[in-house]
Amino acid sequence: MALVVTISGSPSAPSRTSQLNDWVGDLLGAQGFNVARINVRDLPPADVLHARLDSPALREPLGLIERAQGVVVSTPVYKASYTGVLKAFLDLLPQFGLSGKVVLPLATGGTLAHVLAIDYGLRPVLSALGAHHVVSGLFILDKLLGPSGSAALALDAEVDTRLRAVVGDFAASLRRQQVTG
Repeated sequence: MALVVTISGSPSAPSRTSQLNDWVGDLLGAQGFNVARINVRDLPPADVLHARLDSPALREPLGLIERAQGVVVSTPVYKASYTGVLKAFLDLLPQFGLSGKVVLPLATGGTLAHVLAIDYGLRPVLSALGAHHVVSGLFILDKLLGPSGSAALALDAEVDTRLRAVVGDFAASLRRQQVTG
């Protein structure tokens, strides 16, 4: 089955965004996909910020993305955009580092004022990296993910339905790509 890499661009621990990312990874794993996870905050900051592509700590995550057929990119929204740590990590990818891949963008934030952050901030970068298909993403209000720091993600019923729908579209796109690819 296809390899899917989930990338959490949250600089915080604990993080509802990272929990969301893990929830999506678990759902895809239950559907038979091979899932690998990257938490950008766990990578050596100096290696990421100085673009040390020869760093052993970066070799594995960058290799995972290179081999993946699908990528889930999750980020909290700060100041109307995705996080700087996610941008620094995406900058490590080659010019067409997402070429041939299906990508699912997810974002979390504290206000509906940031609902378009995926379309105006993240989607253009993913497309510029050559993503084969960026499926419809989902912005989720923090308060609909349960209390911060709780052990388990507590999805609001409506969010659960919408999230399962976008993950289902992502999975279907991956399967179609495998058949036609």
